[in-house]
Amino acid sequence: MTPQAAAARYDLPEPDAFTRPYWDAAAQGRLLLRRCGACTRAHHYPREFCPRCWSEDVTWERASGHATLYTWSVVHRNDLPPFGSRVPYTAAVVDLAEGPRMMTELVDCDASALTIGMPLMVTFRHEEGRESIPVFGPEG
Repeated sequence: MTPQAAAARYDLPEPDAFTRPYWDAAAQGRLLLRRCGACTRAHHYPREFCPRCWSEDVTWERASGHATLYTWSVVHRNDLPPFGSRVPYTAAVVDLAEGPRMMTELVDCDASALTIGMPLMVTFRHEEGRESIPVFGPEG
């Protein structure tokens, strides 16, 4: 294995000029969404247009961080670095309080305690020199 292949990370984003505000906010512990000025609906993942009405009148908005659990899967095997060192982990889809669904990881909660509709709150995985990643844990 080459040193470059050994250093590959499959859990980190590749920010660009458009998504930079999202990742900067995450580094400060804030979750951002995009909201459409035409149809007023929020969406996630960040796009330069509304995925519902195609309007380009979209702006950044701070999300509350509250969510409910929609579905999850406990991952017991993942060969891509660095996921192998994290197994088992819980991959999930959550419904954000503002409306959009978001793929994420659940933290600080035993998988046996998970229930559909469970209240969750955003937190962030911070790693020196890397983008901060939003993850969710039990509310309260």
